[in-house]
Amino acid sequence: MLNLMSRIGLVVAFVLMRTFAYAAEPADLILVNGKVVTVDDRFTIAQAIAIKGERILSVGRNADVEKLAGPSTMRVNLRGRTVLPGLIDNHAHWIRAAEHDELRFDGVTSRRQALSMLTQRVRSAQPGEWIVTLGGWSEEQFTDDPRGFPLEELDRIAPSNPVVLQAIYRQSYLNSAALKAAQIDASTPDPAGGKFGKDANGRLTGLVTGGGGVAFVAARIPLEDKAQWLSQARKVVAGLNSMGITAWLDAGGRGINPRHYEPYRELASRGELNARAFWTTMRAPVTPEDVDKVLAEIPQLKPFQGDDHFDHVGFGEWVYVPLTTQLLSPASNTKPDDLAQMRRIALALAQHAIYFNSHVEMSAAIDAFLSVYEDVNRNAPIKGLRWSFSHLDQVNEAQLERMKRLGMSAQIHSRPLIQGALMHDVHGDRAWEMPPFRRVQDSGIVWGLGSDATAVTTSNPFYTLAFAVTGRMIGGREVNRQTITREEALIAHTRNNAYMVFQESNLGSLRPGKYADLLVLDRDYLTVPADQIKDLKPVLTMVGGKVVYELKGDR
Repeated sequence: MLNLMSRIGLVVAFVLMRTFAYAAEPADLILVNGKVVTVDDRFTIAQAIAIKGERILSVGRNADVEKLAGPSTMRVNLRGRTVLPGLIDNHAHWIRAAEHDELRFDGVTSRRQALSMLTQRVRSAQPGEWIVTLGGWSEEQFTDDPRGFPLEELDRIAPSNPVVLQAIYRQSYLNSAALKAAQIDASTPDPAGGKFGKDANGRLTGLVTGGGGVAFVAARIPLEDKAQWLSQARKVVAGLNSMGITAWLDAGGRGINPRHYEPYRELASRGELNARAFWTTMRAPVTPEDVDKVLAEIPQLKPFQGDDHFDHVGFGEWVYVPLTTQLLSPASNTKPDDLAQMRRIALALAQHAIYFNSHVEMSAAIDAFLSVYEDVNRNAPIKGLRWSFSHLDQVNEAQLERMKRLGMSAQIHSRPLIQGALMHDVHGDRAWEMPPFRRVQDSGIVWGLGSDATAVTTSNPFYTLAFAVTGRMIGGREVNRQTITREEALIAHTRNNAYMVFQESNLGSLRPGKYADLLVLDRDYLTVPADQIKDLKPVLTMVGGKVVYELKGDR
């Protein structure tokens, strides 16, 4: 026993010596004279931060951090600016976003501006080049003219380029060149779950409605070659860096396959992936036979074989398609036969100790899913696997307590930023509490704040933070009364989301030993008027101590 204790003592002493030696080495970079919002357990505010390699060396007062400077240490005077931990999104679809070099209307509140952006894009495009916007906006966000884009208008702007402007997942506006390139004419049968708009004379209007129609069109937009796809992945990540995103959990999505992950995997292998992408396998089975195929695949899944820049962490998001709820529909399918198919998948994942995230929104569906999980837990305990539900727009207190007993977490999202007005049309007064940020926060459950970008909302995390604090959609309309404080929102978008991506020891707060993933902001998140949170911008973004974005001319 004494021999064992001696060996343990030597190991502890060695670790301490390594730690002290690391701390004694000069910092590579120090940031001083700032307002460093650490988002640690006490929400400490510091003045300065020191970085060595990829990690934080020290956080504290200017004088203390200055002592860590050596002859080659680079110094940055923050001039009072605010520093935040890098923002982490717990549920997005940015891996898929590299399919196309999209024109984006995220945050655009003027239809006139959207038309100007489209016109400029057409002018710079090659003849025949597709110009696509695959969601991230809705007509209701335009405060000057809340409507879509008629065929004649698109034809006038882009007579030679196929144009597809997809609004959320509800409908797409096509010009004549896109209809021709997609081989859609008046005789084309309506796709399952969709409809081709026609005028009184049977001529196509360019409007394609319904989720099935939107998917039908999206599947006909040609994909780029490998080199272009890699370039677009770089562009996606650069855009995220410019908005303050340094890590995210990717939920897969429509049409995704192994090819989508290759550009990010390649960038990570080169050390050139400037954000941390953690992803889940998505299969979306439709029939019991599809479930059989998923069950054969689950034993082969081996999460956590990557690194802290690119890693597979589990399974989700649509468990069994017939059970999937939709934000703009109050209906829930709770048929026992369909729930039995979901249970088969959930049980297999529990038996193989694999993290599992489920898309669920409406109250009846949440109850039914929880009953399945509770039954699975009696056969293969899931507590400790960090299973989560995404969206939870109608979750109640009793359901949150059931989730807590199962060790689950909640991923809550900002989709009403562009869908809030539509949600009020569908759900009436109940929409004021969708999602119930305050209820979830007060429940004590582990929860994180994210977007569900790119199709159903904007990617910008400061819009997400602003919505959680103000309850206002893009354009200013109030649509939610379950708001939280800006401190609570920031914790949910940083420290809590680090837990969601299994990285709480590395990410989410600015503490010694964690990765130096951080933002320097143009204004103070904690003091700007609430209606200006959405307008905050990083002047500097760092990932692992490396500057990945810097506003030109700031320093």
